[in-house]
Amino acid sequence: MKILYIANVRLPTEKAHGVQIMKSCEAFALLGHNLKLIVPQRHSPIKEDACAYYGLKICLPITRLFTIDTIGWCAVGYVFESVVFGLSTCLHIWRHVADVIYGRDEIVLALIGLLTNKKIIWESHDGAWNVWARYVARRASGMVVVTNGAVDFYKEHGVPKQKLLAVSNGIDLDDFANPESKEAARVRLGLPQHEKIALYIGRLDGWKGVDTLLQASKILQNIKVAVIGGEIGQIEKLSPQYPHVHFLGFRPYRELAHNQVAGDVLVVPNTGKNEISARFTSPLKLIAHLASGRPVVVSDLPSTRSIADGTALFVLPDDSYALAAGIKQLINDPKRAHELAEAGKAKATQFSWSKRAERITAFLTGDVERVK
Repeated sequence: MKILYIANVRLPTEKAHGVQIMKSCEAFALLGHNLKLIVPQRHSPIKEDACAYYGLKICLPITRLFTIDTIGWCAVGYVFESVVFGLSTCLHIWRHVADVIYGRDEIVLALIGLLTNKKIIWESHDGAWNVWARYVARRASGMVVVTNGAVDFYKEHGVPKQKLLAVSNGIDLDDFANPESKEAARVRLGLPQHEKIALYIGRLDGWKGVDTLLQASKILQNIKVAVIGGEIGQIEKLSPQYPHVHFLGFRPYRELAHNQVAGDVLVVPNTGKNEISARFTSPLKLIAHLASGRPVVVSDLPSTRSIADGTALFVLPDDSYALAAGIKQLINDPKRAHELAEAGKAKATQFSWSKRAERITAFLTGDVERVK
């Protein structure tokens, strides 16, 4: 099958969607599909080749098309850039053969749906239901979502059940097969060797719930909090407010397996106040944390429960005292921590990118038995 995967993203990017897109495309290609990734020509501060940056086993064909990069301006700037990139993509599609147009961006897909007769598959990660999304939901041959909560949402808005496939994000277990030792990771990151450390890895956006962890850090005694991720401006603002927290800044994806082992407990404190966080997202880092062999404390949300039920310690979201208590519980109960860590490693094997791509392929071809 010839697939054009359309991604309106800056590539490479430090954001998790870059990993998700590249690993998904690689999995399709390894199944034998003729896949080409289409992205806009946008400046990236990361100069490394995208395939090398994400540690792919094969080099994907990537075509960069003209756009006008106004994404950082405002919401209107994002729409304008999406329209320009969408029109560039349509011109490309008119000149090339494709069986399926696959993408995550409803504005771009809406233009493709209006201006071409190609089969469209929309992968939705945020429960979008704007005017563009409504058109794409009608026009698309199928929709892929990453949680059952998203299936329920779109069914509530009139999308037929048979048009929807829920399949979680994945993991490449080879990326996590040989992590360095905790001691080596802490030396490299500049973390103290003999402290107990609760580690957060990810962006510092509000819906990630980092503010809850930072408040919990004031309660934790004899347990340090370390944060990997965030933009320079965010860290400069937070560091004076939380001088006892180790802010380590952004680290590339290829370090993730090694960075995870620096923590005694890994923390996923997603907020329940944001519908994307609570209902629609399938956190890549949660799956990666399960594969780490470290115990995980996670906000109790439908989106996280669907991935880590029975393999992590769940706590009330947006409650710093509950989060601190959960961290303390795992630090003070090594037996329970070990049991959860081992259960997490076993559970992580269920979330391979290849299995995900196989289910989506079966969905595209109407192979009902293989979709199950």
